[in-house]
Amino acid sequence: MAQIREIIRQTQNKFLNMFEFRGKNKVGHDFRYFVASRAESDSDLKAVSGENHPDGVIMYALYGEKKDRVVLIRQYRFPLGGFIYEFPAGLVEKGEDYRECAVREMHEETGLTFTPVQADPMFEEARFTTAGLTDESCSMVYGYAEGEPSRKYLEEGEEIQIVLADREEIRRILKEERVALMCAYQLMHFLADEEPFAFLNI
Repeated sequence: MAQIREIIRQTQNKFLNMFEFRGKNKVGHDFRYFVASRAESDSDLKAVSGENHPDGVIMYALYGEKKDRVVLIRQYRFPLGGFIYEFPAGLVEKGEDYRECAVREMHEETGLTFTPVQADPMFEEARFTTAGLTDESCSMVYGYAEGEPSRKYLEEGEEIQIVLADREEIRRILKEERVALMCAYQLMHFLADEEPFAFLNI
């Protein structure tokens, strides 16, 4: 197994930083590996601490009297140079419970009130987003949203359109648009399952 012997922090940014890992690979050769992380210090890196607290939270919310629509956002993302469909999401603040974060972030991004459902912890376990590039992990929180969509709580730098998508629109989105991977998988299940949250009762 590879051994990390030195970590060099390369940037000093607020939300995301680059770290260089140096060490020996499994056959004893020197390696350099670059990792993007939301860690504030070397000791907070998951490779160092061995802990996995969620950096962010993603909300899968059903909307409407019949719970037949999904709350999505269409957001401009700089790495893509364009828009992509995603679930509402955000970063967990230090000391903040991730479910409380989900309620806060849903309101900030969409103006909607989010009520999480009770689910076995395994469904909300922090999972890694892109393990070859970053140690970031996010928890998925499931629930119901209500109220009138609003963009008045968005931060200045956020370009977000709120989408309350029914099954027909979801089919179109999956066929024609850029969609975040985790969002796409859940939307595929939404199309196939009569009761979208039935799997939470396993």
